Amino acid sequence: MPLHPQARDYVAQYPSDLTTDLATLDLAAIQEMRAQDALAAHRGPLTKLPFVRDELAEGVPIRIYRADPGDGLLPVVVYFHGGGWVFGSVRRNDAAGRDLAIRTGAVVVSVDYRLAPEHPFPAAADDAWTVVRDIFARPAFYQSNGSVAVIGDSAGGNLAAVAAWQARDAGLRLAHQVLVYPVLDVAMDTPSYVQHAKGFGLDAEEMAWFTRQYAPDADPADPRLSPLRLPDVSGLAPATVVTAEYDVLRDEGERYAARLAEAGVPAELRRFDGAVHSFFVLPGLFDQAVEARDYVAERLRESL
Repeated sequence: MPLHPQARDYVAQYPSDLTTDLATLDLAAIQEMRAQDALAAHRGPLTKLPFVRDELAEGVPIRIYRADPGDGLLPVVVYFHGGGWVFGSVRRNDAAGRDLAIRTGAVVVSVDYRLAPEHPFPAAADDAWTVVRDIFARPAFYQSNGSVAVIGDSAGGNLAAVAAWQARDAGLRLAHQVLVYPVLDVAMDTPSYVQHAKGFGLDAEEMAWFTRQYAPDADPADPRLSPLRLPDVSGLAPATVVTAEYDVLRDEGERYAARLAEAGVPAELRRFDGAVHSFFVLPGLFDQAVEARDYVAERLRESL
């Protein structure tokens, strides 16, 4: 279908995610950009919760959210923010963490994983796995009832997918994995990379730049970087995959959902027609963000 009117307005104002000459982005410029957030007003309200606390999971900074005022045990949802492994933080995604806790009724653990280029691959993946492992190891600390799910958007979706197969291989049972327009194959050779290469928010050139910052020397077939290349996806946690029609990452997400289903993993795919990358984290700009969050929260509640 055509671009959603809200998506059309968005790309008219922000035709690319970084809106700058990539050749000028040295480390100092990257760090300066991290301190800014032109879209902060559109990320949703910072709803007051009875429990919000910053902690460490084996040295990895996390923020724990709980909407339930009691002290009973609850499911845990681990959230990995997007930002191309280069940008983003728990602070920038504070509204999303709060909203997820309210919608799911679970304890939400938002992960402040290390960012590239200062901390290249597999630092972010290692931090993601460290937090998931710690939640299983210390359920009382997290007030966990033992039911754990992961969710991530974009690069965070990559980390959620990687953590899901690492959990399987370690014998830890995840209840669910939610992958929102995830990065799943850095080969960047799908038709959606050609169809939506430029002018729809996340450009193909920008995605290549993000990958160079995160994994300049890595094997692109390493499943810690490209989960779509994982030889065996059987036995993975049930999955919900959300894609956006006008997104370079669309096809790899949909291929992954198909691979999971073919391997007997319960997997549900939902493409948001007319949508562009990043819509999920900007409820102040996109009505579809609210629709997607309702959908994802329902899927999580059912699985937890």
